[in-house]
Amino acid sequence: MKKEDVLKKLNDKRTKCIVYTRVMGYHRPVESFNVGKIGEHKERVKFEEKVS
Repeated sequence: MKKEDVLKKLNDKRTKCIVYTRVMGYHRPVESFNVGKIGEHKERVKFEEKVS
């Protein structure tokens, strides 16, 4: 079964995911950002801190 077929089959069970990010000391949903801030958010580099 292809990925597209699975998504179509389960489409009625899917829900919208709201992504939050920390801005100036508090959390805001990314969907409320203006165009420039959304572009900046997409360019961010994610990293994982290694345990020493």
